[in-house]
Amino acid sequence: MKNFVITFLFLCSAVAFETFAQAGGINLTLGFPAGEFKENVSRTGVGISGQFMFLSPRPKAPFGFGINIGYINYGSESRREPFSLTIPDVTVDVDRTNNIMNFHVVFQLMFPKGDVRPYVEGLFGGSYLFTETKIESQGSQEVASSTNFDDFAWSYGGGGGFLVKVHSGGEDGDVGDVFLDIKARYLFGSEAEYLKEGSVKIIRGKVYYDVTRSKTDLLTAHLGVVAFFNSLFR
Repeated sequence: MKNFVITFLFLCSAVAFETFAQAGGINLTLGFPAGEFKENVSRTGVGISGQFMFLSPRPKAPFGFGINIGYINYGSESRREPFSLTIPDVTVDVDRTNNIMNFHVVFQLMFPKGDVRPYVEGLFGGSYLFTETKIESQGSQEVASSTNFDDFAWSYGGGGGFLVKVHSGGEDGDVGDVFLDIKARYLFGSEAEYLKEGSVKIIRGKVYYDVTRSKTDLLTAHLGVVAFFNSLFR
């Protein structure tokens, strides 16, 4: 399921950016678990997100809508193990990560003039939570990987921020003005089952999962750049 989700989100972002986007941006993201989720996951998540606006706010129409796709890692574990019982003299790195991939439709209301442009947003979509284990050689070459556990949660929320102009583009090229983007969001997530750090236990050669179930609320902070395009269709 993980590969299907990743492929679907990649295709959506590619179509949005190459065909319809009037504005596109990329952000570094911090994810702070909230509510019931915070009671089970204390670590701050780190990730990246991209946003593509099919219709960006303009002076005569300050409304816009688009999509946002993000990835956050909220836990990780690493250890060294023999490659197998029959090859104990070769060791590999075993890395386990707890991750969230999300996809949201974004509705935006912005003050569309000036070098500083405040805005508010509403979002609706979902989050894919999955835990993955990878085996890598000492040269960081992946040997094998497996998704240990995954689930899906619906989510919705809102946020706000502001754009600060860092580059004025011309009207002749494809790319117009470029802005620094600073924002925060709160997402209300439905219940889901997931793993966290320490949830996977190996006892006498068998794997046991300590599955947690709760709502998946998340507070996120973003810092990145946004570029506006001069044409409707690229």
